[in-house]
Amino acid sequence: MSLKNTRDRWGAVSQSFHWLIVLLILGLAIVGLTMDELPRTPKYFWVYTAHKSMGVTVLALMLLRLAWRLYAGAPAPVPGTPRWQAAIASGTHWALYALALAMPLSGWLYDSASGLRPFRYFGLFDVPKLTGPDERLADRAHDAHELLFLVLVALVALHAGAALYHHLFRRDDTLARMLPARRARSLPRQDPDHVA
Repeated sequence: MSLKNTRDRWGAVSQSFHWLIVLLILGLAIVGLTMDELPRTPKYFWVYTAHKSMGVTVLALMLLRLAWRLYAGAPAPVPGTPRWQAAIASGTHWALYALALAMPLSGWLYDSASGLRPFRYFGLFDVPKLTGPDERLADRAHDAHELLFLVLVALVALHAGAALYHHLFRRDDTLARMLPARRARSLPRQDPDHVA
């Protein structure tokens, strides 16, 4: 499999970014939705810091993914895809990129404006603040973080639903292009001396 994207497939680098970020965002969503239910023990603060650290990781990976996309390009639409569907798919991809950047940025801004002490990225180093304490800004950043999450969930559902529609009903390669390529089955070797 090629590292770089080809006209027909996403390359190994793009696939790796895609699925790693999907897993991280899924983990962030689960933690974010259940965090408030945890008792305020030291474990809660460890989970909260891990959530923030994972968010910064998504931000860094999305910047790398965007740079790679600009460098490596993207596959052409699957042959037979109507122009309007290709336009919606392209718009959805760019909206997902924007949301996956805006979500962690809004969380980082919320953390910064909340006036909390700097958090340590997975215990390794302090993450700098984007701004000083500002209660109004913290409230707005928190609201934005929650709203962006809901929009992200809706777009991910649309994106996944479209991929499954193409795979199950149109039976084209839209979904398969983001999956590792399967090796073609080799045909049984025929004995040159055997005559059928």
